[in-house]
Amino acid sequence: MSTDTQHSAPPGEPPGRAPAPPDAPADDRRLFGGRIGSVEVLAALLVLLIIFRAPLATALAEPRLQTWTTVFVSIMVQAVPFLAFGVVLSAVIAVYVPRSFWAKALPKHPALAVPAASAAGVVLPGCECGAVPIAGSLMRRGVTPAAALAFLLAAPAINPIVLTATAVAFPNNPEMVLARGLASLIVAMVMGWLWLRLGRADWIRLPRRPELDDASRGRAFWAAVRHDVTHAGGFLVLGAMAAASINVLVPERWLQTLADNAWLSVLALAVLAVLLSLCSEADAFVAASLSQFSLTSRLVFLVVGPMVDLKLISMQAGVFGRRFAFRFAPTTFAVAVLVAVGAGAVLL
Repeated sequence: MSTDTQHSAPPGEPPGRAPAPPDAPADDRRLFGGRIGSVEVLAALLVLLIIFRAPLATALAEPRLQTWTTVFVSIMVQAVPFLAFGVVLSAVIAVYVPRSFWAKALPKHPALAVPAASAAGVVLPGCECGAVPIAGSLMRRGVTPAAALAFLLAAPAINPIVLTATAVAFPNNPEMVLARGLASLIVAMVMGWLWLRLGRADWIRLPRRPELDDASRGRAFWAAVRHDVTHAGGFLVLGAMAAASINVLVPERWLQTLADNAWLSVLALAVLAVLLSLCSEADAFVAASLSQFSLTSRLVFLVVGPMVDLKLISMQAGVFGRRFAFRFAPTTFAVAVLVAVGAGAVLL
């Protein structure tokens, strides 16, 4: 019998290699397993940036790329504070608010819970980036999906900050504030009721959240915050990148051509709202600058934007699943355009 001791390798390990001791730190176990972690990836990226800093500096000096960078950064700067607010509020709802609270706060009948949840958006200042994780937490706490989705659509559009910004952006058209608030509230309620009628539970796939079962509420809170920042923040970055790319590629001269046709101008600004992916606290100033378009067209821009845009669709796909996002977003777009046009015809 040979006196050499052979270590039996676990599955996936090269033969002859001794396994890491069970009490070894996580980094050591990863090293013994030959895996590459996020620290190694970050170090490699930093090295590549140092090596290729000269060609990167030349590329960044190109005007179109500078415009892309400016749009991307501006979207992120606008959205991140409200995303952080929404993530913290989402974690509070998920960890500290008991399920029984929602049974008492909202009407028991789902059809009545929809307008109640829509009206709750008035008292919760926030952007659509923060409303997505909040709506996910509401569903996990037992709130009917129709009510949570109504809140998701209403909160970014009818809260006091957004309505005040609209009043400042349109000082000579105070009716825009009423038209935006009323139209957005109607869209949120209609979509909630449509979900009650046509929605299916298997269209929503909320990610599993085992970290929320932690015995310590403090640990569960921070675990929920880390999860939502990573999950929602990643999709926000993808949406902002797509919006910046489209912003650079669409020629500005097309806008004036579209503005000359009443119906095309409505559709053009609706699509533009989706592509630009502006934060709802800032979109009123962009709409006011599009003075070549009618007030109704700009109202459509203000109603559609907080409810359907590239970053929001990306975040909805990440939080609720792609099957949900690819059904909910087009329907919301159509309802928002129709309601905004109707509100513009009556109030503007």
